[in-house]
Amino acid sequence: MNNIIVNGKVSKGTINKNIYGQFTEHLGRCVYEGIYVKDEDNIPNVNGIRCDVMKALKNIEVPVVRWPGGCFADTYHWKDGIGPKDQRKTIVNTNWGGVTEDNSFGTHEFMEFAEQLGCDVYFSGNVGSGTVQELSDWIEYCNMGGISPMANLRRENGRQEPWNVKYWGIGNEAWGCGGNMNAEYYSDETRKFSTYMRNYDNDHPIYKIASGSNGADYHWTKTVCERAGHMIDAITFHNYTVTYEWNNKGKATGFTKDEYYRLLHNTLSMETMVNNHSNIIKQYERGDHKIGLIVDEWGTWFDVEDGTNPGFLYQQNTIRDAVLAAINLNIFNNHCDTVVMTNIAQMINVLQAMILTEGEKMVLTPTYHVYDLYKKHMNAKHLESYVDSDILNDEEEYKVPRLHVSASEKDGKALVTVVNLSESETADVNVMLSGLKGSSVSGRCVTGDMNDHNTFENPDVVGITEVKAQLSADGNSFSATLPKNSVCSFEVELS
Repeated sequence: MNNIIVNGKVSKGTINKNIYGQFTEHLGRCVYEGIYVKDEDNIPNVNGIRCDVMKALKNIEVPVVRWPGGCFADTYHWKDGIGPKDQRKTIVNTNWGGVTEDNSFGTHEFMEFAEQLGCDVYFSGNVGSGTVQELSDWIEYCNMGGISPMANLRRENGRQEPWNVKYWGIGNEAWGCGGNMNAEYYSDETRKFSTYMRNYDNDHPIYKIASGSNGADYHWTKTVCERAGHMIDAITFHNYTVTYEWNNKGKATGFTKDEYYRLLHNTLSMETMVNNHSNIIKQYERGDHKIGLIVDEWGTWFDVEDGTNPGFLYQQNTIRDAVLAAINLNIFNNHCDTVVMTNIAQMINVLQAMILTEGEKMVLTPTYHVYDLYKKHMNAKHLESYVDSDILNDEEEYKVPRLHVSASEKDGKALVTVVNLSESETADVNVMLSGLKGSSVSGRCVTGDMNDHNTFENPDVVGITEVKAQLSADGNSFSATLPKNSVCSFEVELS
């Protein structure tokens, strides 16, 4: 028997809903075909936004979406994407496949998507090839309610009221595709850009997000926080999980048991990174000024599917991806005192996607179903949790724990999310509710063989099923058997 303790008396605070954020970039078929279609495509849409995709995203209650990149952001000039579409500038997407970008999906179209979805937006500003004036103008265009050159231009383009965009990124991957800067130089750029990122409505202050490190580059985080921490609200870092190395990322499907455990072992390094980055930023908080931690690109990155454009980063999504996503979401939940947002990469047709499309067809991935299981963690009170279980693959180099957990409480209910990392064995668990008492419990689960995935021909191989749980007579614990390769959520009605 594996034991889990959920402590109702200890909490790190509220799990920010934005931890369940998404990321969409002008990359491959994420925007065009994924979100946005044209009338000649004959796909049901509202103002260009796919109806089937919108319905699916509403179901998982997407709280925030990052756009337009990614590396694309630091070649993107926002004025190219406004005004009459037949007059918009055509460019080449030099980062992703060398394809033509006609800028038919720009600020107004993205905000149409966000308003249909009912989510907040996070704009990545162009620091690498852009100017302070350009980013300042974009904020004025989006947020100025009075009379000004950019507000007037917005009205000319059909939008009377400001959108009051809150989240603004000061560049993306400034250490790489965003300018190949060092930490010291970028810190100075952050101070300069931040100076001209102004509020236009005191009731809607903007939230300034610094471009953070590549994984475990703690020098970057320390330097930016030390030099510019007083002028930002949060700093990011990016961490993708690959099976082997960057030049041998591994396969999305058809992988072996060894590759299964290698990948899960590799993703557990997220815990160390979040811990270390969090410890650094806490040193530079002053009084009421807190610096949040944002992981605005994370997820699996595999070799692309055979026959697809290498620059489009299209990959399948298996039960292994679902297990990996749940592990990371548990980590973020358990660090909600510093982690204020994350954005899995990417929402549709790219990397670890929620949704895959092919013409008028759409399929939900195992990762999508994990977000469905976890959505009630959003804005819930975090509950401390512990696991007492053994180690899997303990005779090999790539060890992982059998179980991984996080828990929360909201609206008189506790949600306990547990991952069984074993690719072949079920796990009997006893969940002790310390300081809590349940009157009923129900469970849902995503499970299957490790290589199971959904296709356009067989879209329902992986979905959400019921898992039985037994509440003790005194209501202080419950027990369940977790299937192999499973992500399970248990909702406890509290009395």
